[in-house]
Amino acid sequence: MSAAAIGFLYAGATLGAMFSGMPIAFALGAVAILFMAFFMPGASLDTVTQNVYEEMSSITLLAIPLFILKGAAIGRSRAGQDLYSAMHAWLHRIPGGLGIANVFACALFAAMAGSSPATCSAIGSAGIPEMRRRGYSGGFAAGIIAAGGTLGILLPPSITMILYAVAAEQSLGRLFLAGIGPGFLLVGLFALYAGIRFRQEYALAKRVYEAGGPLSPILEEDTLSTRDKLSLLPRVLPFVLLLTGVMIALYGGFATPSETAGLGGVMALGLIAAIYGVWKPADLSPILHATLRESTMLMLIIGMSLLYAYVMSYLHISQSTAQWIVALGLSKWLLLLVILGMVIVLGFFLPPVSIILMTAPIILPPLKAAGFDLIWFGVVMTIVMEMGLIHPPVGLNIFVIKNIAPDIPLRDVIMGTLPFVILMAVAVLLLCLFPQISTFLPDLVMGPPGAGK
Repeated sequence: MSAAAIGFLYAGATLGAMFSGMPIAFALGAVAILFMAFFMPGASLDTVTQNVYEEMSSITLLAIPLFILKGAAIGRSRAGQDLYSAMHAWLHRIPGGLGIANVFACALFAAMAGSSPATCSAIGSAGIPEMRRRGYSGGFAAGIIAAGGTLGILLPPSITMILYAVAAEQSLGRLFLAGIGPGFLLVGLFALYAGIRFRQEYALAKRVYEAGGPLSPILEEDTLSTRDKLSLLPRVLPFVLLLTGVMIALYGGFATPSETAGLGGVMALGLIAAIYGVWKPADLSPILHATLRESTMLMLIIGMSLLYAYVMSYLHISQSTAQWIVALGLSKWLLLLVILGMVIVLGFFLPPVSIILMTAPIILPPLKAAGFDLIWFGVVMTIVMEMGLIHPPVGLNIFVIKNIAPDIPLRDVIMGTLPFVILMAVAVLLLCLFPQISTFLPDLVMGPPGAGK
């Protein structure tokens, strides 16, 4: 049987397994083992565990459970609410300041947690009720938190970027740095939209009130004193110091990414013990349980995805597909458009982890041959996968929001996220026109690619 026929059969079996409702990890593992049994030497089945272990025995992957521990320590404490409260206090006088405060709080929390669902849950549990109490519409409040949560896979330490660095064999430090500029770009775009949308909702509420309707809370003025603002700083500064310390350790060359993740986890546990008194076994148990559960789930998906990619490579499916894409003779930018379109479609059904590990062997060789910088592409691909977190049918962040605010209709949540999907598309376009947004900082800190060779 030809590689093309096996490839179509492989793709069909994968779709069938996933649409059956089987968990992603088991679906990928089952398909891989099935094709090993039918199309690979019989002895290959004896090496399944060895292959999975060898694929996962990367020191870079060790950073993932450690960063999850760091995020769980912060997410399970009151850190998210304190960050949000401080941002609200300092930005409340700006038009739309409450929405902008939620965007900034999501960005800061994402930079500490490295997880999109954790960011949505931690900031949204405080931010959505407060925004709605202040008169923000449910869809607007949900959209801000859902979109702000996606920054968790773009701003370092991003678990998604760790996996991309492993799959693409690229420098993790350079990739982390490359995500900072686009991260700030998205924060700016989200904050700008929040301000504009607030003015629209404010104007509508004012017209209703002047026409004899009820007074919306959105028209009321906040009254927070300077003392109120200053009283919140001691709660936030330690976590800013944590973020700064981790960044210095990583980019200053004092520690490897895995060591930095360990340092961040220990510092996070120390801070919540000192600030919130979370140190007793009963207090730490939910943190450790959440870390173990999320790490096990994620590492199982990674292991099965890597086995899936190994079988795909052994059967020459990925190589043949890459050669076919190159043979199409597409122009450089059309090739990029087709590949990003494929990523968007996959985002309808799969989480970013599986998309990266399943598609990397296929899409990276043609992109490299076309002259694209794989670090730059990793950032662009991450933003495109961010879209998948807030658009149906999967839209993980949408369902996190529904869990936080079940009274907001799903239609309103989806409509509230769509403007942010458009803003992400604008960010991708800007990165294509001005790649320096992503490449400037890593080149400045670490030198141009290959400079140390």
